[in-house]
Amino acid sequence: MNENKKVLVAEDSSVIINLTKNVLMFEKYHITAVKNGQQVLDKLAKEDFDLILMDINMPIMDGIACTKAVRLLEDEKKSKVPIIAITGNYKNYTLDDFKKAGLNDYVQKPLDYDHLLATVKKHLS
Repeated sequence: MNENKKVLVAEDSSVIINLTKNVLMFEKYHITAVKNGQQVLDKLAKEDFDLILMDINMPIMDGIACTKAVRLLEDEKKSKVPIIAITGNYKNYTLDDFKKAGLNDYVQKPLDYDHLLATVKKHLS
């Protein structure tokens, strides 16, 4: 069941956070949202997540820098958490760039919520 699956949404747009929360909560995922990469690292220091949805362009610490920092964490469970990039400027990055940064997958904006949900399910199954 999805009920125990915890998803961390890192996104600086409140609109996207709310829409994403609604879609994922409908599927019974437990959602926590933060607005930048530093807040992702702060949350990971306190709790475990099953998946992170990571916006690439965020203030304070962007999604690429944050993903690299997550991959360097000493706690193996936390450092290996699946991370899905959410990006509006995917053309500036190749899938290879995302993989090198440690991202497992990506979903482009504007978000197709059926595709987002399918991608989340793929990495949580």
